[in-house]
Amino acid sequence: MAFNVNVNGSARSVDVDGDTPLLWVLRDVLGMTGTKFGCGMALCGACTVHIDGVATRSCITTIDSIGNSHITTIEAVGATAAGARIQKAWLDHEVVQCGYCQSGQIMSASALLASNAHPNDADIDDAMSGNICRCGTYVRIREAIKLAMQTNKKGG
Repeated sequence: MAFNVNVNGSARSVDVDGDTPLLWVLRDVLGMTGTKFGCGMALCGACTVHIDGVATRSCITTIDSIGNSHITTIEAVGATAAGARIQKAWLDHEVVQCGYCQSGQIMSASALLASNAHPNDADIDDAMSGNICRCGTYVRIREAIKLAMQTNKKGG
């Protein structure tokens, strides 16, 4: 069945079954491999994308549930103000270790800052819960989110 989707600002048409997870449409049909498969059950966060600005697990989101929503992936999040600040802070704090979970981490963190410019620790914990880092870079992740938040306060 044909579905029209808006991915990273571009209208795309895909021919897949309606119950196909968005993750596989992005990776296998559209060739956008930045979004990772982790668990397939929305438990690890590696597959996180934005749907209309909301951090969403693409492994359990079916293509037929997307409708006219706008999807943003790791490939384009840097074009958003929050995404650019998060990516810079990630580099400044050398967050990445193995890197496998980082696209999902960045997507969750940038959605947080886009919706809450001044999150407190509880807000950060809530937004980042469910994003698992097997390397344990949680301290650097939190520091990077706070740096991006401070950069926003300074207007940079």
